[in-house]
Amino acid sequence: MPTQKIFKQRVRARMTKTGEAYTAARRQLLRKATEAPAPDVLEPTLDANAVPKDARDVSDEAMVRATGRDHAEWFALLDAWGATERGHTEIARWLSDTHGVHGWWTQSITVAYERARGLRARHQMRDGYSVSVSRTVGVNATRALEAFTSAPRRARWLPDAPLRQRPTRALLTARFDWSEPPSRVVVTIIAKGDTKAIVAVTHEQLADADSAERLKTAWRGWLDRLKATLEHG
Repeated sequence: MPTQKIFKQRVRARMTKTGEAYTAARRQLLRKATEAPAPDVLEPTLDANAVPKDARDVSDEAMVRATGRDHAEWFALLDAWGATERGHTEIARWLSDTHGVHGWWTQSITVAYERARGLRARHQMRDGYSVSVSRTVGVNATRALEAFTSAPRRARWLPDAPLRQRPTRALLTARFDWSEPPSRVVVTIIAKGDTKAIVAVTHEQLADADSAERLKTAWRGWLDRLKATLEHG
């Protein structure tokens, strides 16, 4: 039998080639290993140039922490699966159903992939332009969400924001209309234990790329202020 390290390399190589989940690829290789010995297969070297920096909304480090793979690894799997011939929804569903990627991260991977492969302009979506910004804050998920849904608490770090809250049944989620420019804001809170949470803000349905870039920069500053307010008062 191959060593554990080499065997894991074989599993990842097969996943890249076939698009299988880890457990399925591992099962097939174990079956073949009992039939006949196979030569060592090294994990393919992925070209960093295949992942332009301007295609990403999050760092490789954050992507690995959240999903177990960096952008290049996800892009290799998507290429092997034939994602350039698939639609946005189909790609996101495949990431969720086959690889168990969390909903917000399926969108991050899918959008980054479509940008890198020339399938969409930066920030462009079917219903306009969209930007996403996230921060990890040192409070629990409930308190992080209340910083958006409670008007007095929101005013401490985002005063005079042109927001009107919309109804939603989704857990740890808040939705808003943004009046200037007319657009939508979706806030998703991801719990990281009892004392930390990821705050992910998506500002969508923007009319043009200039508005998207301006608001992306603005949300970075606002979330920095939110983090400071929650953690230091």
